[in-house]
Amino acid sequence: MPHSYGIRARTRHMFARNFREHGMPIKLTTYLKTYKVGDIVDIKANGAIHKGMPHKFYHGRTGIIYNVTKSSVGVIVNKRVGNRFIEKRVNIRIEHIKHSKCRDDFLRRVKENAAAKLKAKADGVKVNLKRQPAQPREAHSVSAKNQIPTTLTPIPYDTLL
Repeated sequence: MPHSYGIRARTRHMFARNFREHGMPIKLTTYLKTYKVGDIVDIKANGAIHKGMPHKFYHGRTGIIYNVTKSSVGVIVNKRVGNRFIEKRVNIRIEHIKHSKCRDDFLRRVKENAAAKLKAKADGVKVNLKRQPAQPREAHSVSAKNQIPTTLTPIPYDTLL
């Protein structure tokens, strides 16, 4: 059988709509979102809209917006070619992108740290805002004085008929 090398070859599951999300209607909120230059966006192609769909390589990638037009945005994506990264500029319609959540935790921490600094300054206390990795649990002893240990044994095989 001939081998296909088309632009949408091997995208059967990639561009398929999710469970119970088939059909043409796109939510209006998709068109009402505001995108600005410098925003970080995730590229996820919507199979129902063929216009302005990115190439399959960019599906699932994250990039930064460098240009905004009335119905699409320009996104800079780093593409690995050999041993180097090339900055690719891709024009994609807004149906195929969404705001990335990769900076949400960072922005939340920035706000919390700013509030903690103000509180520490008002109290006159020095505060450490650095994140600490999860520490080992504190040592403790387990007593079997009031508790009888339970012995676990496998259940012998028995037919269910």
